[in-house]
Order: sequence, then structure tokens, then C-alpha cells
Amino acid sequence: MNARRVPELDWGPKAVAVRLEEAADTLARLPACCGGGYSSTWPEIVRGHGEAFGPDASARPIPPSPEAIDRTDEALGWLCWLQPEERRIVWLRAEGLPWKRITYRLGIGRTTAWQRWTLALLKVATRLNAVAEQRRPNITPLNKSRRIVLEAR
Repeated sequence: MNARRVPELDWGPKAVAVRLEEAADTLARLPACCGGGYSSTWPEIVRGHGEAFGPDASARPIPPSPEAIDRTDEALGWLCWLQPEERRIVWLRAEGLPWKRITYRLGIGRTTAWQRWTLALLKVATRLNAVAEQRRPNITPLNKSRRIVLEAR
């Protein structure tokens, strides 16, 4: 996987798309959930490769790091800011589906799908930049003398 660091203060549609692609890749590399099932106090049986995975088993992907899982959780929360159709387009594109399959699945044209995808990424980027702007410390009044601040009122 290509580990790209996304700047945290200046979000753009491309940075959002990269983070969502990373989230889709991280979810694909998570181990399959087996449910509650049965438990035993006996130790695990050590099996050979052919016995554990079958004769034609391919190598499993490397599990994601805890930081990648945290970034995935954050990125999945962003999808709640979008409409259901926008969410679907953004996630299908993050999974790497080509535009032709996305348009066939949603029943819209390629240009319309691209415009909705771009608009959805822009919505997320705008909201992330607004949150980053609110968290940024405002130190400008502290650099001015008290007299200048009081006269401005």
C-alpha cells in the first residue's frame, strides 16, 4: 500500500479522495469477522499451510496498522455528511470501480456521475476546512496592545 500523508489543515477534494481510497483499502485488508461462535480452553492446533488454507490458497494481505484503522473510522464518519446517492458514488469510486461500472449500476451518465462525485468531495473538504478553522487558535488580539483592541470597539 502506498502510505500518503494528507495535510490536516488544508483539505481539498483530491486529499479527501486519497483518504477515502485508503479507507477502502484498509477495510479490504481487515480480517474476516467470524462472529461469536464456540470457544474452547484448548490451545490452537497448529496446521500446515495446505491444511489451513487449502491447496490453491493465495497469500492474505497484510493487516492494516492501528493508525490506518483510526483514519478509516474518521473517513467513514465523513460519509454521513453526504446524501445516500453521493455516498454510494464516492464509496464505489474509492473502492476503485471504473466509471463505466458505476454509471451502469446507478443508471446515470458518466459526466453526471463525475460531477456528483466532485461535488460530494468538495462538500466534505469544505466541511473539514471549516472544522480545522474553528480549532485553529486565534492569537491575533493577543499580539496587539489592549488600547488598540478597546479603541476598535
